[in-house]
Amino acid sequence: MSNKIEGFNFDQRHGKQRVRVARVWRSENGRHSIVEWNVGISLLTDSVVAYTRDDNSDLVATDTMKNTVYAKAKECVEELSVEDFAIRLAKHFTSLYQQVTAAIVKIVEKPWERVSIDGQPHEHGFKLGSEKHTTEVILKKSGALKVTSGIEGLALLKTTKSGFEGFIRDKYTALPDTRERILATDLTASWAQILVTEINGCRYPYESIYSIPQQPLYFTERYSSVKKVLADTFYGPPKEGVYSPSVQSTLYHMATNVLKGFPDIATVQLKMPNIHFLPVNLSNKDNTIVKFEDDVYLPTDEPHGSIEATLSRFWSKM
Repeated sequence: MSNKIEGFNFDQRHGKQRVRVARVWRSENGRHSIVEWNVGISLLTDSVVAYTRDDNSDLVATDTMKNTVYAKAKECVEELSVEDFAIRLAKHFTSLYQQVTAAIVKIVEKPWERVSIDGQPHEHGFKLGSEKHTTEVILKKSGALKVTSGIEGLALLKTTKSGFEGFIRDKYTALPDTRERILATDLTASWAQILVTEINGCRYPYESIYSIPQQPLYFTERYSSVKKVLADTFYGPPKEGVYSPSVQSTLYHMATNVLKGFPDIATVQLKMPNIHFLPVNLSNKDNTIVKFEDDVYLPTDEPHGSIEATLSRFWSKM
């Protein structure tokens, strides 16, 4: 929050970061579920006396924030999404403490996935997956709410149907045009959802704690659906695929399809590093050792291209 102190603008917040918590739910039929979350909390207040007068009376101790994460996890007797847990934490801090004007809760979910043995889902066995489900919840004391969901580390690759040509050339350009290359990326995505209310048959944006969808695991299902749209757009149909003239073009189509498929998503941001697979050609003065024929590559992770963009609806305030 911004305050004026002794002729200066002063912005401050405090919180607790990297609070790790795991929660297991054990159903009556013997099936277990587990989540593991890495939680970050920031509290915004108008109080600055801890900074200016050595007075801590308006501070919520960060150790208390840590303990609150475990207490609230204990209270969750039914499985819930990472977004719903973040909302519960933010609601606790903004409602319990008069000094807190807003709470920002960021959580990264570790991707534990149920294993299958002999074709059957295991009741209590899990393996670690790859991409991570993320969220950021911003809740003001007034009840104004912003929920952002996301993906970290979604590795995508296709071995053909990708090219790059017609770009600017100057005396430093060495890259040849191509219509045949591997396209690989490590996608980071986030999308802000506008919660809506219905009035006289019309749906209107309504950013409020009171408009949270009540369906169990709503945000988890939405996360899976958005991830599927992103991946399906990247790959194209199973047999013929879809040609990508650039990472930029593919990124745009991925973001567009998310907004087209989910009317209550206001904005989507994608970061798609272009991870290069370099053709291998090896020879010595006597003979060719390896001649590249779209078959042998040198995988690299740096340097890599950096492509990112945000696509928003006109009415979005995000």
